[in-house]
Amino acid sequence: MLKKFFILLVALMTMSTSAGATEKILFIPHDDRPVSNQQPVEVVMQLGWEIISPPTEILTRPEELWRWLDENAPSANAAVVASDALLYGGLIPSRSHEIPADVLIARAEKFKTLREKNPDLQLYVFGSLMRTPSAGTPGDIEEPDYYGQYGAEIFQYTMLLDKQETDALTRAEEIQLDALKKNIPAEILDDWFARREKNFSATKTLLELANDGIINCFIIGRDDNAPLSQTHRENLRLTAYMSELEIPKTKAQSHVGIDEYAMLLLARAVNDLRDEFPTVYVQFNRGVGAETVPAYSDEPLKDSVRDEILIAGGLPISNPERADFVLLVNTDPEGETYHAHNSFPPQRLTRDERRTLRRNAEYFTSLVEEAVKKNLPVGVADVTFANGADVALMHHLRKKNLLFKLQAYGGWNTATNTTGFVLGTGILATKMSRAALDKLLARRYLDDWGYQTFVRTKIAAELSKRPDGLKIYLNLGEHEPAIVKRETELMRKFAEKNLPPFDFLDKVTVTNPWHRMFECAIHFSER
Repeated sequence: MLKKFFILLVALMTMSTSAGATEKILFIPHDDRPVSNQQPVEVVMQLGWEIISPPTEILTRPEELWRWLDENAPSANAAVVASDALLYGGLIPSRSHEIPADVLIARAEKFKTLREKNPDLQLYVFGSLMRTPSAGTPGDIEEPDYYGQYGAEIFQYTMLLDKQETDALTRAEEIQLDALKKNIPAEILDDWFARREKNFSATKTLLELANDGIINCFIIGRDDNAPLSQTHRENLRLTAYMSELEIPKTKAQSHVGIDEYAMLLLARAVNDLRDEFPTVYVQFNRGVGAETVPAYSDEPLKDSVRDEILIAGGLPISNPERADFVLLVNTDPEGETYHAHNSFPPQRLTRDERRTLRRNAEYFTSLVEEAVKKNLPVGVADVTFANGADVALMHHLRKKNLLFKLQAYGGWNTATNTTGFVLGTGILATKMSRAALDKLLARRYLDDWGYQTFVRTKIAAELSKRPDGLKIYLNLGEHEPAIVKRETELMRKFAEKNLPPFDFLDKVTVTNPWHRMFECAIHFSER
């Protein structure tokens, strides 16, 4: 009897210790932008979990990142890491590096040693096929210098190559293809395609590691993609190789997007460590809805959202009443993506467009209101606009007092960036306090609505009156202090008008960590 009591006591003590222990996740982002780094970390930390990341200054140094990972892995339960950082030094360097192919493969194969030393570590890796922007902008830091001059022609060239392989070219298109090849310098095409081939080979190596169980889950992103493009061409090759390996989606996926993967895989790590499989119900706005193929994507939203649920470790279901999280997706009724906030100078919507958006917002708000009244855990993915909220929708949600009755909201960058971030946040939000949710929501409203649709567009309109305005917009330079001051002034006005007087919003400030207008960092007051 005494022996049985002792065994029971030890078991209870073990359970108690385990329950009180803090799970530790290592996280290596693909760059230090807030949406890639601080913001997904902030979400998981609201659960009381410990997230350990390397010093920002080594994010562009692969060898130092590997040393950091090797040193910290033994004490962690899981690791969510960007292969672009560990192979190239980040997402942006992956597009213009000069690293030999054998070095890239050797770096990828370091995951074998990491697994041998840490057999119980849950390892989640995300990387990218190189993007194919539809045009280049002189001075853009995200592509090789020549893309500013030849980017549009390179895109058109690869679009025709893709069509030639998947369908057939008209005689006019054959002539255009030949003319483009002659007009783009051969050394530029050689450089561009050679780098992509190195990227593709390294991606195949990582796929093989996932297939062998060395990596628990590997997600490959197709950033800034299009139905016909070089990225789409490479993805056809990649998916054929995945079929050859017979690798299941639970182990590896090729997916539209890239910046949302940190949030999705952090959610996956939490769910796996908890041994939970949250259920998700998805409803789209009226019209084209689920069949929408948004800008920067090559597939319908219904497919990308379904796959994002799987990446996060969730299960899609058809009954909202039984779902752990309900995702409502605000799409345009005609399946369009508006770019009014994402251009220089900002575009003005036509009267018909404004009327359509108002009507669409009214209907979608009724969906949100109905779900909230049923006490369903609701999140809103606002994807009608590229990189910015649907202002008509936000005003309706505010008037109906629905903004802070949601579990999650997103309206930033591409459609899949938004849906992925909202899914990852919303799935985890069901375990958070209301105060934590309010803070996360306030950040999204300030960033996606306040900054992207109001502050940034207003300053862009002001800069567009200057002959050097675009140059400043892309690289703030000596003008940064004055612009940051103006951004903060406008943001405080926005917060005072649209958000509750939370203590952390007192003296909120804005900065531009990448010294350009495209994104910002929101800083709350410290109390």
